This record gives sequence, C-alpha cells and structure tokens, in this order.
Amino acid sequence: MIDLLLAVRNLLRNRRRSFATFIALAIGSAAILLFGGYRKNIEYTMHTAYVRGGGHLQIQHRDLFLYGSGNPTKYSIAGYEAIIDTIRRDPELGAMVTVVTPTLQFGGIASNFAAGVSRTVLGTGVVAADQNRMREWNEFDLRQTAPPFALAGAPADAALVGQGVARVLMLCEALGVAECPQPSVTEQPAGEALPDDIAALAAGEAPAGPAGSRGGGPRIEVLATSPGGAPNVIALEVMRAELQGFKELDEVYLMMHLPQAQRLIYGREAPKATAITVQLRHSGQIEAARARLEALLKERAPGQPLAVLDFRELNPFFVQTVKMFDTIFGFIFVLIGSIVLFTVGNTMSTAVMERTVEIGTIRAMGLRQRGVQRMFVLEGMILGVAGTVAGAVFALAFSAVLNQLGLTWVPPGSGEKLPLLLLVWGETTTIVGTTLGLILIAAGSAWWPARRASRLVIVDALRHV
Repeated sequence: MIDLLLAVRNLLRNRRRSFATFIALAIGSAAILLFGGYRKNIEYTMHTAYVRGGGHLQIQHRDLFLYGSGNPTKYSIAGYEAIIDTIRRDPELGAMVTVVTPTLQFGGIASNFAAGVSRTVLGTGVVAADQNRMREWNEFDLRQTAPPFALAGAPADAALVGQGVARVLMLCEALGVAECPQPSVTEQPAGEALPDDIAALAAGEAPAGPAGSRGGGPRIEVLATSPGGAPNVIALEVMRAELQGFKELDEVYLMMHLPQAQRLIYGREAPKATAITVQLRHSGQIEAARARLEALLKERAPGQPLAVLDFRELNPFFVQTVKMFDTIFGFIFVLIGSIVLFTVGNTMSTAVMERTVEIGTIRAMGLRQRGVQRMFVLEGMILGVAGTVAGAVFALAFSAVLNQLGLTWVPPGSGEKLPLLLLVWGETTTIVGTTLGLILIAAGSAWWPARRASRLVIVDALRHV
C-alpha cells in the first residue's frame, strides 16, 4: 500500500508529463475498442444475413458444392421429404432446430421475348413460408428487421429477380427499378414472338389457377434441361427486382416457388431437392447438430452420398472478410501498443533522469535494487490502468451515443442499408483483453528504465546535478 501511494505521489509531481501519457493510453485504448466494436458489427451482421438466407447447415450430395452447379439432376437428393420428417421428429435435434426446408438450385436461361432479350440465370426454388420463418432469426439482437419474404402468399408462378437480371431483360420500367440505365443503342430491334413449340410447352407446364390470382406483373420464360436432356420451359410472373450484395449474383439471381422449380427441372418425374437447409436456434449448436445429422443420414439414407456443410464452408467470403478485419484489428493493436511502449518508456526514462539524486538517497537509506525497480514499474502500471480504464469508459459512452443516432451503412455482401452500430458493450473478451494487454505493455515499457535506475551507483547518483 505504501509503494502504491508513493508511486501515485511521484506521478503527481509532474502532472503535465503524466497527463500526456495518460491521454495517449486512453486514446489508444478507446481506438482499439471502437474498431473492435465496428469489427463485431460487421461479423454479426454478415453472420445473421447468411444464417437467415441459407441456414446454419445444409445437407447436400457430397459433390454438389464442387461440381453440381451445372447439373443439379445428377447431384440432387431423392426422398428428401422422408429425411426432413426424420429431422423434425428426432428428439435430440428438436431442441436445436427451428427450420428445416428443401431448396433446389439450377442453371437456366431467362428470356423476355417481347423485348427480344435473354440471359443465363442461377435459379433457386424455395418454400416461401419457411424462408419467412428463417428471416426471424436474430441471435445477436441486431437492430435489423428483415422484410417479409416477397414470395410468401404470392401466386404459384411468381418469381423474384436481381436488379441486374431486370436491367438486362428490360424489366426496369415495369418493376419500378430506379437508377436503371438504358442501353446506348439508338434503335431497339423488335422482339420476336415466342416460338409456337416453346409457347405450347410453357403453357402446358403453367400451374392451373384462377385468373385473378395473377398480379399483372411482367412475365418471363425460363428454360432448363430435364434429366433426359430435353428442354423444359415455364412462364413466370416477376413480382419484384431485388438488389443483391454482389454484381455477379445480382445479374443471375432468380427465385421462385419450389414446386415450380421442380416442375421445370424434373417435369413429371418424382421431385427432388439439391439441398436441405437446417437453421438452428444458436450458432454454438452447429457441431452438435452436424454430428447428429450425420448419424441420422447413415441410418435413413445409406444409399446416398450425402454430406453436411455449415454456412462458413458454403460462404467462404464470410470467413475471408472476418479474417481480414481480424488482421486489421491485430495490426491496430500492435501499432497502438508500440506507441504506448514508446510513450510510457520515454516518461519513465525522463523520470529516472530527473530523480537520480532521489534514487541515490533512497538506495543509501537501504532500499534494495528490487525495491527501486518495483517502484518505477508500479508507476508505469498505474498509468496503464488509469489510461486503459478511462479509454474503455470513453469507448462505451461514445458507442452508446453513436448507436442512438440512427446512422446507416451498406455492409459487405448486402444490398440494403443497415443500422451502423459499434458493438462495444457486452464484448467482455475484447474489453478485458485490450485493457490487460495495454496494462502489461505499459508495465513492460517501464521495466527497462526501472532496471537502469536500480543499477545506478549510489555515490554517482548522489553527486548528480
């Protein structure tokens, strides 16, 4: 206790230098924590978006992820309904799973024959009600409410497209897409009528229903090959054009109801799915759920080469983004740690020079070298504790104020504006780790000047002017 009071008194003897060191530590600590809060916001936002869109786990043919994008019929899951029913009834998975739903992904050609344009698309068939439920997942309590899934309650032949698809197919005006540039050609060739054989095929595959069920939106035709190699065509009514996070995806995105996608790909054969999506209550349950799913698949589908992949394996961009920000965070910590090391070391070195006579006096009074060294290290540690704690308090207060301002931003991989948050409060590991790290750096930077002070010769120190 006496050593602590003596160290505080020594720091107060030169308030200006001590205060400058204190401010440097506080600013450094606050900067690290605020960037850490920004990093966590990016990670949680992307994490939530991927889990809402594709679940935590997907059951697929083991080669679908690598080879199946061009041939979904070869790498699809037969009897997926029985597998889904088994998962829903399993008592161990029942406490972990919130949604289990099939999806069908395929490649095809979308055409707007009225405008004479077409392009390749990446289509996905989903169960709209399940997708709506998946959008409710919010484990991290983020201030982002996903809008209702546009296909929920829509006609059986409804579809969604990316804004890039709408632009190429000349659907921007009909869908009300803003900022949609038109091609620079002076004349647009008149579109050819849909060939009779393809029109008849599309009409034969169109779902039956009352005429009033249609919303009157623009219509497109989608062509894909069936398992036998013959082309299948369906006509779809485009409900909305949605901006995707990446231009490459925005220009191929096509979403429709699962029965329509199955009718397009498999015709009148038994419907299949390319994946079974599983969304869990908590991300920490991924490994336990994966192990149980793999055991169930060996029992219920031994003849199919199925694999269970988590969302990180399916979305490497998420992993790469998190690693990039982790690297930046580590660089900032090292940079600020170096500044702290230099600042505290300089403060302690100056203090040693100014207090050389004092050091000689207390050494002559019987204080050992370890005592002198301990005194200066304690001063550095006090500066570190005071500065880092003040920085943590400032970071918490600043982030709380900024989070109430309602600022928005567009995160990586998203096409919509989301609240800009600095998630400092609740990140105990980051706060404690940063604080302890800077305190240890401050104490360590005081060690070398303290060691030098403890080794001063008593007579020489007393004669110092």
